[in-house]
Amino acid sequence: MGITSAIVMFAVIWWMIFFIVLPLRMVTQGEDGNVVPGTHKSAPANPQLKRKAKITTVWAIGIWIIFATIILSGVIRVRDLDWFNRMPSAQQPLGGN
Repeated sequence: MGITSAIVMFAVIWWMIFFIVLPLRMVTQGEDGNVVPGTHKSAPANPQLKRKAKITTVWAIGIWIIFATIILSGVIRVRDLDWFNRMPSAQQPLGGN
């Protein structure tokens, strides 16, 4: 895995976890009883984005380490995920000759 692949994989994992963490412990303005004029009652009263970003980063690093270890160790290879046998065999040349 190259450095670009590692960064892209971390970014994808980070955003997936962020979207999971974002609605957790959210208190809406309607539940809080203090609706700011011009906003919906369902808008968060205090989104706590810094806290949620820190939580996301900690979890993303842990999950990224697990995925990177699996990929770099070779436990699971791309050929293991070829369920329809569309990849050429390792002995066959890529040119098809």
